[in-house]
Formats: sequence, C-alpha cells, structure tokens
Amino acid sequence: MNSGLDALPLPVWFAATALLVFVAVKMGERLGARSLTRGKTGGSREIGQETASVLGLLAFMLAFTFGAAASRFDTRRQLVLDEANAIGTAALRARLVANPEGDEIQALLREYVDVRIRAVKNPAELAFGITRSEEIHRELWDRLESLVARDPSPTTSLLAVALNELIDLHAKRIAAAVHNRIPTTVWVALYIVTWLAMTLIGYQTGIAGVKRLLVPVFLILAFSVVILLIADLDRPQKGLLRVGQEALLDLQRVMAEEGSSR
Repeated sequence: MNSGLDALPLPVWFAATALLVFVAVKMGERLGARSLTRGKTGGSREIGQETASVLGLLAFMLAFTFGAAASRFDTRRQLVLDEANAIGTAALRARLVANPEGDEIQALLREYVDVRIRAVKNPAELAFGITRSEEIHRELWDRLESLVARDPSPTTSLLAVALNELIDLHAKRIAAAVHNRIPTTVWVALYIVTWLAMTLIGYQTGIAGVKRLLVPVFLILAFSVVILLIADLDRPQKGLLRVGQEALLDLQRVMAEEGSSR
C-alpha cells in the first residue's frame, strides 16, 4: 500500500521526475566538462559501454514496473466484471426463494451495488463503502441462515454459493485496489537507477565537448511521461486511467427497474 505516495498529485509527480532527470543530466554534463578541461577524457568508449549497460538496466526496470502496474490494472478491471456477474446471479437466485427473506436479500443487493459504485466514484467514501459492504455481507448471511433453517432446499444452497462468491470477490477487490500496489522499495530503486543513467548520459555529453540542447529536453519528457503513466496505472480511480464501472452501472439500472416493478 502506497498511502504516502498516493498523497502526491500526479502533476507534482511529473514535475518532480522532470526535475530529477534535468538535475542528473546537468550534473553529469558538468562533471564531464570538468574532466575534459583537465584533460581526463580517456576511456570514452568504456564510458559509453557503461552508459549503455545502465540504460539497459533502466529499460528493464521500467518494463518490469510498467508490466506489474498494467497487470494489476487489468486484474481490477476483470474483478469489476466478475463482481457484477456474482451480484446479478445472487439477485436472480434470491427471486426463487421464499419470502420475506427473498425480497430482503434483493433489497440488500440493490443497496450493495449502490454502495460499491458510490465508493468508486468518490474516493473520500471508500472507507465508508468498505465498512457498509461488510455490514451488508453480515445482513445477507443472517437472512440466508434464517432461510436455510426454514427451507433447506437446493435453491437455497445455490443462493448460498452465490453469496459466498460475492463476499470472496469483495476481498479480492480490496486486495487489488488497496494492498497489491507497486512497493515503495521498487519506486526508490527505479529512481536511483534513473538518476545514475541520466548522470552517465550527461557525463558522456560533457566529455564529448558538444552542447546538445534538445537531448535533455527529450530525456526529461520521455522518462517523466513513462514514469507518470506507471504511477497512474498504480492508482485505482485517482488518475486519468480509471477502471470502468460499466458492468456495475448496467446491473444497478436493471436491478432498480426490477425493484420498481415489484
């Protein structure tokens, strides 16, 4: 969980990354220029090879971090669809059981969908959404226990399976959205390697004795955009890339229509 990193807005993250890359390149250029002035320019080929090696390591770390963030993003998106299917299945099976538990379970499921959507749309209500969801789980299970005691039929067993899957998916969504994030240690390592690579690039430019104004600009933009994209993918419902809730929204509409028609 990266609560401390999440407190940093994405524009500030982008600006900080750009500043880091800029300072690293300029520092490397000054060190290279100083070595050139002192006549210590030997081994430029070896420096170029070392720079290429560090850049390869940086590319690997960027690919690894991006892949992890993208994979978790896809997992969160799939879990939304799985949860919508589980809730819909539970609602359909609740219609087959005897009243009053059947109607009460359907009403709780409609509220459950509303709570889930509201918590995603408004991150400030996330804690309330988790708490209320778990309360609804207990209320649903209480209704189910009452129903099983009165009518232990195969239909009731199927409803129990659907409600159990719904509760399991809640735990999976919480883990995917809150806990399964890119560790802070990985972020620190990524920035350290970025600093070293950019410094070496600047140093190689400095010992070459050539002022390349566009190279720092391109490096700043390229690495800042890539790292910003990784950070955005790692922030559920807080950045530009958000997991769509269309499956739950469609389910909410259908359940509301069915509830009003009863």
